[in-house]
Amino acid sequence: MKNRKWLIYILLFFIQLGHSQKPSEKIALTELLTAIENKFNVKFSYAYDDVLNVTIEKPDSNFNLQQVLNYLNNKTLLNFKTLDNRYITVSVIEKTITVCGFVVSSETKEALFGASVYINNSNKGVITNEMGKFQLNNVPLNATITISYLGFKGKQIQAETMFDVNGNCSKISLEETEEVLNKVLITKFLTTGLQKRVDGSVVLNTEKFGVLPGLTEPDILQSIQALPGVESVNESIANINVRGGTNDQNLMIWDHIKMYHAGHFFGLISAYNPNLTNKVVVTKNGTSSEFSDGVSSTISMFTKDEITNKLRGGVGANLINADAFLEMPITKKLALHISGRRSFTDFFASPAYDNYFERSFQDSELTTNSDNISESNRSSDFYFYDYTAKLLFDLNENHQFRANIIGITNNLDYNESYTNNNNQTESKTSNLSQENIGAAVNWKASWNSNFSMELSSFYSKYYVNAIDYRIETDQKLTQTNEVLETGTKFKTNLKLSENLVLLNGYQFSEIGILNATTVTAPNYDKTKKDVLLNHAVFSEVEFNKSQTYLRFGVRANYFQKFDKVLIEPRLNFRQKLSNQFAIKLQGEFKNQSATQIVDFQDDFLGVENRRWILANEESIPISKSKQASFGFEFMKNNLLLDVEGFYKSVEGITASNQGFYNNFQYINATGSYEVKGLEFLINKTASNYSTWLSYTYSINDYEFKSFTPSKFPNNVDIRHSVSLAFNYDVFNNLELSVGGIWRTGQPYTNPVVGNETVQSGNQTIVNYDLPNSKNLTNFMRLDASLNYTFNLSTEMNASFRAGILNVLDRKNTINRYFEVDPNNSESAIQIDNISLGLTPNLSFRLNF
Repeated sequence: MKNRKWLIYILLFFIQLGHSQKPSEKIALTELLTAIENKFNVKFSYAYDDVLNVTIEKPDSNFNLQQVLNYLNNKTLLNFKTLDNRYITVSVIEKTITVCGFVVSSETKEALFGASVYINNSNKGVITNEMGKFQLNNVPLNATITISYLGFKGKQIQAETMFDVNGNCSKISLEETEEVLNKVLITKFLTTGLQKRVDGSVVLNTEKFGVLPGLTEPDILQSIQALPGVESVNESIANINVRGGTNDQNLMIWDHIKMYHAGHFFGLISAYNPNLTNKVVVTKNGTSSEFSDGVSSTISMFTKDEITNKLRGGVGANLINADAFLEMPITKKLALHISGRRSFTDFFASPAYDNYFERSFQDSELTTNSDNISESNRSSDFYFYDYTAKLLFDLNENHQFRANIIGITNNLDYNESYTNNNNQTESKTSNLSQENIGAAVNWKASWNSNFSMELSSFYSKYYVNAIDYRIETDQKLTQTNEVLETGTKFKTNLKLSENLVLLNGYQFSEIGILNATTVTAPNYDKTKKDVLLNHAVFSEVEFNKSQTYLRFGVRANYFQKFDKVLIEPRLNFRQKLSNQFAIKLQGEFKNQSATQIVDFQDDFLGVENRRWILANEESIPISKSKQASFGFEFMKNNLLLDVEGFYKSVEGITASNQGFYNNFQYINATGSYEVKGLEFLINKTASNYSTWLSYTYSINDYEFKSFTPSKFPNNVDIRHSVSLAFNYDVFNNLELSVGGIWRTGQPYTNPVVGNETVQSGNQTIVNYDLPNSKNLTNFMRLDASLNYTFNLSTEMNASFRAGILNVLDRKNTINRYFEVDPNNSESAIQIDNISLGLTPNLSFRLNF
């Protein structure tokens, strides 16, 4: 009996507990408002349709009036606003809410770190953290939120649909774009806006690009030097060395246009405006068979390719140049994108300009000519500019037409005035003009969900002309180098299955190169023009399923002039062995018919002494490369460990192509170089910081069989190279970046001790010792920068950046050569080129 009594008590307890946990029943909002009016002696003013059919749980009976209004604001999509002590308005106007969400890949369900989330028609937005999470406060109820991520289809969502009365965050899935099967592997690589794809290529998204040490804007070609195996031995983006190659061995493509010129200020600033450049893809090995040329690397730049319904633009300036860009929608199907940039160095000289000028022209005619002429005065006038324009037309969602142009110009005027024998003042002007202009048209067609095609044609012209007046000899030297190339490419993509895609295509190109030299006193004139036609077919299969990625292709090149066929296989393989560990194997054969040479170090005023030439299969063969690499990746908790060993062999180089400063400087010979090495990278990222350490070890040797010795170190044989950086978001709108570079000095050749000069005919020349047997002192540079962003209005934001290159003002020697001492023909004098000193720069930008 007693046990039965206890069972009844327990049963009654659980019944009461169940009643206490039962959620409050919802009542009509109109009924609740009437009760509140009676309880607090207030009146609500509202439109009946706004509150019709709205139900809500009753608030706590102990709440005061303000607590009740806060409760109603949080639990409904209505805005409750107190006018005075008695009247309260209820409306949907000016209602703001807080929304949050998790952005993930629809296929892998993995979080997308660094996705952009912003409110349309405003400058308010955030970036997702490492969990893919974001939160936006004070969002207008009727706002549209856009979520975008490079390599994925963007999504637009109405803010009110993301509102949850309990504060739960929405899960938002983004689908990958139809970039075949080459998916994004690492969403934040080194810094925000850098991503790594599954094929090993690196994508730079300039619009989302974070700050890098020393840079005040996302300079495209400066930024890629943060990657292991990519550096410049003389601090010039006009001389980027990828795995021991020379700069002319890098294929550069801007919106389907092959470019032959990379830098402003003759190599210190990238010539490609980053404001309309949407992404840059850097490939060191395992290149798609779609591309040829560039035996060292492929750098593909793409501008923004979407038509929006909103006018966007921006203006900015730093201590060297100013720029502007506009994205103008004309109709729903037609838009125009334009950009322009010009230096103001011809009428304002900043400290940054002075340092850049000294670095660029320290070993040119501007600083070495006429030193022995008394009463000689010299001045220079330098400026650069670039512009781009792109017309976008979408016939429908399946057919897109694009047309674009680009122009890059550097101009230098150099004046000398002096007093002649009759005590009269004379002046002479030298000039160097350098430009690269290009145009392209493109048609993309998607015939169905499995088949698409693309047809593109381009025109590219590179032109450099130098007029050099020599006061000592009253001689005028005119030098010209011109490259003219046109090309057409047609390719198709056939989706054989969800995991297998077949690429086929045909490419035709015609390239002509002119070199001309004219001299007065004595008169001399030489012009040489070569033309080469190339036909190519390419095919490749790309497979990506679960743990395996494979891309295998073949390209066949036919050179009509030589009746020669070159077959180039390509391989790119990645196998995931676990969730954290993967191995990768890459290989490629490539060729290159246009290269750069240095005839004389003082060509083109000694500023731009390289000229393009075309292979003739006699004294100048087609360069051919073979490359293979193998490595592994380990990723866990946003920590990346990447190790890769590589081997590269390039045949068909010429002595003049390498720019020797030794006994081989004026010898015509062909040879090869072989480089093998190891790249190591460790990178840790989080929502508010990123840090990385990269190390490259390589051995790079020439082989010229007609030289003695036949094997010796390459001019860019950098045995050890280390890069270290740390980026930190102090606040949401303030980023700091500090980093450094250390590497062994590049090789150089000393004169023979005790016998520094020899007689060669009627001329005394330096008698060099064994080639590249010495090394410069180690190179070290520390850089720092900061980026501060702020809103000026709902439609306009601004950013301020400051950067310092070479914070420690270290005097690094980046090149060394010798000349016969003009005062003693039996000895040689040493000439050193010094790197940039401490160079501060500032930039300010407005975007709307």
